[in-house]
Amino acid sequence: MIHYYKFSGKVVTRVEELEDASWVHLCPPFEETDIELYAKAFDIPVDFITDSLDVDERSRFEIEDNGSNLILINTPIVNQTMKENEAIYVTVPIGIVETENYLITISPAENPVIDRIAQNKKRNFNATDRSLFVLYLFEQNVFWFLECLKKLNLKRNLIERELYNSSRNEELKQLLKIEKSLVYFVNSLSANDLLMMKMKRTDLLRVRDRDPHEDLFEDIIIDNGQALEMSNVYTNILSGTMEAYASIVSNNLNTFIHRLTIITIILMVPTLVASFYGMNLKHLPFQDSPYAFYGLIILSVILGIFLILFIGKGRTK
Repeated sequence: MIHYYKFSGKVVTRVEELEDASWVHLCPPFEETDIELYAKAFDIPVDFITDSLDVDERSRFEIEDNGSNLILINTPIVNQTMKENEAIYVTVPIGIVETENYLITISPAENPVIDRIAQNKKRNFNATDRSLFVLYLFEQNVFWFLECLKKLNLKRNLIERELYNSSRNEELKQLLKIEKSLVYFVNSLSANDLLMMKMKRTDLLRVRDRDPHEDLFEDIIIDNGQALEMSNVYTNILSGTMEAYASIVSNNLNTFIHRLTIITIILMVPTLVASFYGMNLKHLPFQDSPYAFYGLIILSVILGIFLILFIGKGRTK
């Protein structure tokens, strides 16, 4: 799937023909043979497209001799598979390719960052400035990370409340999904942070000595660091919650087993007395007495009460 967009001052407009476009966005589905056609049409290496479509690709940038360059940055998307053991969010790369005539973005799946730019969500944004366009994409990517982190944290709080009232496995599975999502976030945000620091050092976007652009880049790096710190904090909180809940479950299990053991011991003595009198033996005490049954019942109750008092006294020491 390929979309064409035109920059008209502060407005991004979708167009139908490549000749009218300033920005091109590539996103599956398309045939593998189309990749070579796209690479030839835009005069870029095939690796620029294939690397951008690889969900396991790390954040980085490349510069080619023909003047084109590639920037790969990771962004979160909702996991569409949503299997029982899968994360709620996963991260995929967004490839940003700059050529002489076009600015090309490539993504293996639809994501809100590209949609937000295409829908003109940013006000007072000069889309014709390529450096500013890339910075704006970085900014929206960080904001989307922060929004996803807030959703995960809210979901974690709700699940913890449920855990206080129940011990079902479903809540633990949900916490495990959140933990996996946070692992993706920490790794991707760390890689994005290293990428932006390197881009700033090499001045890849040519923003040095351009105060508005340089200040915006600084703010994006700070916000990305904040998102990374939040991810680490939420990960630590979740790990502590899982450990604490495991301790609570273990303690509850020990308490239940202890109570069950006490009940077993209390019932054992009356059962033992009844077992003796259930034997077909002669000369058992009171075997000929008409009150033997009631006497044994009273004796069993007395022994049971004695054991309860004895065990209760031992627990209070």
